[in-house]
Amino acid sequence: MAAKNYYEVLGIQKSATKDEIKKAFHKLAHKLHPDKATGDADKFKEVSEAYSILSDEKKRAEYDSYGRVFGGGGGPGAGGFNAGGFDFSQFQDAFQGGFAGFDFGDIFGDAFGGGGRQRRGRDISIDLELSFKESVFGVKRTVLLAKTASCETCKGSGAEPGSKMETCKYCNGSGKLHETTNSFFGQITMQSPCRHCHASGKVADQKCHTCRGEGVYKKQEEIDIVVPPGIEGGEMIRLTGAGEAVQGGASGDLYVKVHVQNDPRFKKDGQNLVTELSIKLSDALLGSEYKVQSLDGEENLSIPPGVNHGELLKIKGKGVANNQGKRGDLVVRIKINLPSKISRTAKGLIEKLKEEGI
Repeated sequence: MAAKNYYEVLGIQKSATKDEIKKAFHKLAHKLHPDKATGDADKFKEVSEAYSILSDEKKRAEYDSYGRVFGGGGGPGAGGFNAGGFDFSQFQDAFQGGFAGFDFGDIFGDAFGGGGRQRRGRDISIDLELSFKESVFGVKRTVLLAKTASCETCKGSGAEPGSKMETCKYCNGSGKLHETTNSFFGQITMQSPCRHCHASGKVADQKCHTCRGEGVYKKQEEIDIVVPPGIEGGEMIRLTGAGEAVQGGASGDLYVKVHVQNDPRFKKDGQNLVTELSIKLSDALLGSEYKVQSLDGEENLSIPPGVNHGELLKIKGKGVANNQGKRGDLVVRIKINLPSKISRTAKGLIEKLKEEGI
């Protein structure tokens, strides 16, 4: 079964902004809502599924890279939506099969201000260029990123060290607020974290001097990236929690897209590395010893007598490592060099070989 093209479902380009995605969804949802004369329950469900993926930066990044989402996105409550006092029963007949694959958390959360989801920082994506050798053996890289990070002075609380904590007057210490919103779905009551105390129920009588009470601030931070051996160009590395921080919530993720430089000497073939070796005709006939360049240095290779052009010889354990550290082989493809000019003496010797049937 072919994967759905969520951009086509919403009628937008792959380069669409978050606002364009939201506008396209609102327009289609209003038209296709089952309560409308032009409504279509199946298409409405499909449009909502597309919006739940493309409106979430992390899910969209996974979808753009792999054509699918790995986070399980899709079942009821998958985005953490808290229905509060909203009654969904009016939609159950229209959807017949219920809401499987329909992520209300992402749809309502983005359209109406956050729903009951925990606050989460933005994801970050960067590109990382590796040499061919680094992609084979793996490497540890440290990158310097300018991003919103948790405040080291107040440890993310937003309170000046030593200050007193008081009950939040907006949520009366509960850390939660009930908000009622009118929408094209009807009247929705949602429970959301209190923005004033960041769901803690407490506020400081003196704000942190470093972050001015925000708990986070923009700074440069070093991030260590461990690249596993055998990685391919175009693969993504995800560092959970290494994205931007947000007070009272979880940090986003860092996505690292790997680019691998070509090496004219080697090609990857699964766990094996393939290279070529040019030898003389006499060595092909009589056999010889050659030095072969591997990623570990020079290796000795015995050329057996009578080797054929294009024949493959192996040097064990000099290929690509797997997750357990076991390495493949270096595969050497033999090229026999034929001389463009030969001396009179050599020609006479070849004539004798011809007489021998060689």
